[in-house]
Amino acid sequence: MGALGAGPRGRALAPPGELAYVTNEAGRTLSVIDVATDQVVATIPVGTRPRGVRIAPDGRFVYVALSGSPRCPPTMPDAECARLTADRSLDGIAEVDAATRRVRRVLPGGTDPEQFALSPDGRRLYAANEDAGAASIVDVASGRVVTSVPVGREPEGVRVSPDGRVAYVTSEAGNTVVALDARTGRVRGRTTVDARPRDLVVTPDGRRLYVSAEVGGTVLLVDAGRDSVLARIAMPAGAKPMGLALAPGGGTLYVATGRHGTIEIVDTETRAVVGSVRVGARPWGIALAAGGRKLYVANGSSNDVSVVDTGARRVVATIPVGALPWGVAVGPAVGAAR
Repeated sequence: MGALGAGPRGRALAPPGELAYVTNEAGRTLSVIDVATDQVVATIPVGTRPRGVRIAPDGRFVYVALSGSPRCPPTMPDAECARLTADRSLDGIAEVDAATRRVRRVLPGGTDPEQFALSPDGRRLYAANEDAGAASIVDVASGRVVTSVPVGREPEGVRVSPDGRVAYVTSEAGNTVVALDARTGRVRGRTTVDARPRDLVVTPDGRRLYVSAEVGGTVLLVDAGRDSVLARIAMPAGAKPMGLALAPGGGTLYVATGRHGTIEIVDTETRAVVGSVRVGARPWGIALAAGGRKLYVANGSSNDVSVVDTGARRVVATIPVGALPWGVAVGPAVGAAR
C-alpha cells in the first residue's frame, strides 16, 4: 500500500525526513523505515540481541541495547534457561551514526540491558539491567557508568520525566515502578502495580504515568508525585499489555497486546478502551510518527511492522523487516542519506 495520506500526484502528507528504526532481536540488525514511503531504506548490523532503541534529541545518533544473555523463549523452562551461558562482553548500548548508518561505538550499559531512556538533553542514559535487578546511569559523552542502583527483580521499562529530573523503571518480577533522582540515582519513590509491569509512559506535564501490566491484563494510571495508583484500565480478555505510546497532547493511549495480536486504543479522559486494531503476530514495541497520525508496530512473531492510520484505525501497510522485531523509535532523518 502507499504512504499514509497521499495527496495530489502521490505527494505524501507525512512530514519529510522522518525515519522509524526497528530492532531485530534474532537478526542482530536495525531496520530503517522511511515514514513518507513506508519502505525499508537500510539494514544496519548492530550486535547481539538488539532490543531497546532510542534516538538522540538532535537525531544524530540512534542508541540500541545489546545483550550477551541467551534468548529464552516463553516455552523454555527457567531451569533450562539458567544453564545457558551468557557472554557479558557482548552487553552494551550501540551508538549508531544516523548519517553513515554505522555503529560508532558501544557504550557500557550494565549487564543485560533491555530497555533504556535518554535524558531530554541527551547527555545521560538510563538502562534497565534485567539480570542484575538494577538500573545503570551512563554519561554519554565520557562513555562511562556513573552509578548502578538496585530497582527490583527483572527491570524492563524505562522513561524519563519531561523536565529530566526523574527516571522511572518497572520491575517485572517485583510488580513495582521505582522513581529515581535522575542526577544522583537515589530512589525517590516506589509504586506497587499489577502483575508483571512491562512498559510505561509519562504524561506531557510529568504528573502521571501509564504502566502496562502484562499478566495483570491492565494499564494503570499512576500519580507520579504521590507514588499511588489512581485508576486501572482493563484490557480485553486475553490481552497481554506490553508496549505503550501516548499521542501528542496525551488524549489517546495506544497499547500493544502481545500474543493477543492487537493495538488497543484508550481515551485517557474517560479511561476506557474505545477501539482495537488487529495487527501482526505478537506486537510489542510501538511508536508514533507523522504528528501522531501513524503508529509503527513491531510484530515479533511475524517478522514485520504494521503501520496503523490512527485516524482511520486500520493497518495501511505491512513492512517485512528482520528476524524477531522488538523495539521501535521514530525521529528526524538528520544528515541521513535518503
